[in-house]
Formats: sequence, C-alpha cells, structure tokens
Amino acid sequence: MKTNVMRMLDRAHIPYETATYEYDENDLSGVHAAAQVTVITLEQCFKTLVARADTKTLFVYCIPVAAELDLKAAAAASGQKRVELIHVKELPVLTGYLRGGCSPIGMKKPYPVYIDESAKKYDRIGISGGHRGIQVILAPEALEQIVHGQFATLIRKN
Repeated sequence: MKTNVMRMLDRAHIPYETATYEYDENDLSGVHAAAQVTVITLEQCFKTLVARADTKTLFVYCIPVAAELDLKAAAAASGQKRVELIHVKELPVLTGYLRGGCSPIGMKKPYPVYIDESAKKYDRIGISGGHRGIQVILAPEALEQIVHGQFATLIRKN
C-alpha cells in the first residue's frame, strides 16, 4: 500500500523504508505499535501530536512514543505562551489523519513542525506513514527537511 506520505517522500527523492504493525485502538501511546516495528528500537519510534496555541495557531510535535510532551517546552519552542493538545475528534478535520495514523508529512495544511532533539541521536527514526498500521523509517534530517521542521527539547524529563 502506497500512502500520500510515501508519495511525497518519493517526489522529494528522500530515501525511506516501511514497516507494518497491528493497530491497537486501546494503545494511546503508540508503544504497542513501536514494539512490533523491529527494524528500529522503541526509542527511535516517534508519535505525532497536534496542539493549539492561545492564538488558535496549530503546531505539530514529533516525540518518542514512550515519552510525554512537555507543554511548557513545546510552547517555548514554538514561541507561544502556552499550547494545549487538540481533541482527538478535531484531528481528521484539521490534519486529514485519524488518531494512530497521523503523520507530520502531508497534513491538510502546512503547520509548523517541531521534532524532539532526541531524534538527532539516531541515523533513522520511525513516524506514521499516514495510515494506521504503517510506519515510515527515515533519517531525522530528512523529516526536518520535508516538513520544514525544527529540532527542539519537547519531552518531560523524569
């Protein structure tokens, strides 16, 4: 199955590989999916979160699946006073993606994208391929390039 994410990567001549997994409606974190993607480690699997600022502007944050978004750090990275995650019901309308298949690549509109700096530790990371059950694995710098993203500190430190 070729998704729009894959077609966009192909058009941009960005190398990637794909991995599939069984989608679990009850796994809100993505850890279940990451455990099935055996070509990379859990730490290399990233989830995509969408947040709204006080200004009503939307921002996209890519963080490791097992991590939690630090909303204060996310707001600071995006130059906002505060941000809060959008409701899951808004996701398809605003991005064109369903929960569990939301990719920072190919959203309905080009929102500012921030990628947790931990991604730079790896040669490649996994993100949603734009459909539940599909991951694309690519270089973090390639993701930064295609979404015009920025690396930032975004996760809570325990």
